[in-house]
Amino acid sequence: MKGNVLVGQSGGPTAVINASLAGVFKTAKERGYNKVYGMRYGIQGFMDEQYVDLSEHIKNELDLELLKRTPSAFLGTCRYKLPEIHEDKAIYERIFELLDKLDIEVFIYIGGNDSMDTIRKLFDYSLLTGAKQKFVGCPKTIDNDLAITDHTPGFGSAAKYIATSTKEIICDAMGFSYKKKNVNIVEIMGRNAGWLTGAAALSRSEDCEGPDLIYLPELPFSIEGFVDEVKKLLEKKDVVVAVVSEGIKTAEGKYVCEYATENASTDAFGHIQMSGTAAYLAQVVKNELGCKTRAVELSTLQRAAAHLASKIDVDEAFNVGGATVKAADEGSSGVMVVIDRVSDDPYQSATGVYDVHRIANGEKVVPRKWINKEGNYVTEEFLDYVRPLIQGHYQPMMVEGLPRHLSINLKNYDWSAPRGKK
Repeated sequence: MKGNVLVGQSGGPTAVINASLAGVFKTAKERGYNKVYGMRYGIQGFMDEQYVDLSEHIKNELDLELLKRTPSAFLGTCRYKLPEIHEDKAIYERIFELLDKLDIEVFIYIGGNDSMDTIRKLFDYSLLTGAKQKFVGCPKTIDNDLAITDHTPGFGSAAKYIATSTKEIICDAMGFSYKKKNVNIVEIMGRNAGWLTGAAALSRSEDCEGPDLIYLPELPFSIEGFVDEVKKLLEKKDVVVAVVSEGIKTAEGKYVCEYATENASTDAFGHIQMSGTAAYLAQVVKNELGCKTRAVELSTLQRAAAHLASKIDVDEAFNVGGATVKAADEGSSGVMVVIDRVSDDPYQSATGVYDVHRIANGEKVVPRKWINKEGNYVTEEFLDYVRPLIQGHYQPMMVEGLPRHLSINLKNYDWSAPRGKK
């Protein structure tokens, strides 16, 4: 019999991150692996021997289907930066001691850029020591900023939620427009890449004119220029809806959100915790133009709205999870599974593998040609790229009027016992 598989989730969750976990579990069992262990809170929890046997929590096909529809990270996640090997070799010795203890043959990490950096480092250490384990990355991020892959699981569902919410925000704003000028500013996640922000343009359709302005972090943002644009629009209409990325920054390189708070905190990777961009701009517009303003920050709803997940996204996330197991089973290590777009009409995709060293710590941004000349909207090419990814719908399993999710109950676990059993 084969050994065991270890899988973890890292970084910000998505509406479909657990579909990838379901794909890993199902394929590992089909391919004859003995146990599938799940790291609690990623590599950080694993070093404290926080792991579970997933067979105790996923017992049948119904559980698998519920897992695919469950938001957040089922196993728990972390933002933990592994040091370089030469900086702290003892950490790697600890990790590989645990891998050997659990007879792990395949290590899978579901995550984004920083998670792929973890795969890179563990794979490099395995080469130095001749360790037997295979290390494969499973892509995940609503930001859609991983290099090489056409897109990432999680992005399509977030884009669908953003476009839907933008339509609803516009409808709401129009309902208050009688003899009133009002400006709504919607803040979307995205530090340096504007894929999510641009997705708001999908709301433009026969029944909705879409937002008036869209600002991505790929181009410098002028606060004064923004106020001027809003002023010109208010001369022609009563309602203005602008969508901005949380990561927009001035030509001097200062994030607009930094104007809202002077003491922004950072995470383990040194990333500024972003919030307040829309609120700051709404206050500026109110002060300068004297009109009613409203700031809307979608925040974590963008990555948690499993009830509005794209079917394409769920299916691809599940398939990518399975592909990570297949890649390791067929001898690959130090790679990430990527999605290749085969065709747009009809939309088709396939999976492949690519050297994780070419992906880790990289960042794919929106091409300049997909942003209009004025820098305040996206082009039709951008929309043609995103639109196939939001298609279809995964119907939630409803119980008493609310979606039912799969939960992991570890209240009575004794973590000092072997393999975390009760």
